[in-house]
Amino acid sequence: MRRNISELTSLFKQLGVRDPEDWAASDIEENIPQLARFLFLRQAWRRIVSEDDTNWPSTLAQIEDVKSNEPFAGVGHALASLLEKGATQEELIDLVRGVQAQLLFDICYLLDDPMLEEPDVEDVWWGLFELDENGRPLRHIGGMHESVLDTDPTGREMRPRPATA
Repeated sequence: MRRNISELTSLFKQLGVRDPEDWAASDIEENIPQLARFLFLRQAWRRIVSEDDTNWPSTLAQIEDVKSNEPFAGVGHALASLLEKGATQEELIDLVRGVQAQLLFDICYLLDDPMLEEPDVEDVWWGLFELDENGRPLRHIGGMHESVLDTDPTGREMRPRPATA
C-alpha cells in the first residue's frame, strides 16, 4: 500500500520514530523503503537485550547446571563467573547489549556489501527487499547500517547510560 507523505509521517509518529517527517520524506521523495527499513530494525532491536530487563539472560538458567554442555551454555558459565567476580547485572547488560548491537550493525552492513573473501567466488550477491503480497521483490532495503544507531530504543545511539546520582 502506497501512502502519501502525510499518512506516512503520521504512521512514523505513531510508531515512535524520531524525525518522522524526515523518514517519510525520504521514503516518498527518494523512493527509499523507510517504513520497511524502520520495521526491520525495530524487530531486530526487540531481539537485543534491553537495558532495564533484569530477566534478560535465558542463559542464566544454565548457570544452575555448571557442568551443562548444551549449546550456548558457555555464555551461562561466563556470566556465572563474572557475577562471582563482582560484575553487576547492569554491567553485564551493557556488555551484552553492546555486542548484540554491534552484531546487528555488522549484519546490516553485510546485507548491503557482502565483500566476499572466498577464493574463486565473485558473482554472489544478496540483499533485503520489500516484497509484494505474492512474495515478489519491490524495493531493495539498503543502507540499514546507517540507521542502526538512530533506531536504538533508548534514544542514546548506544552511548553509555547517564551517570546516576
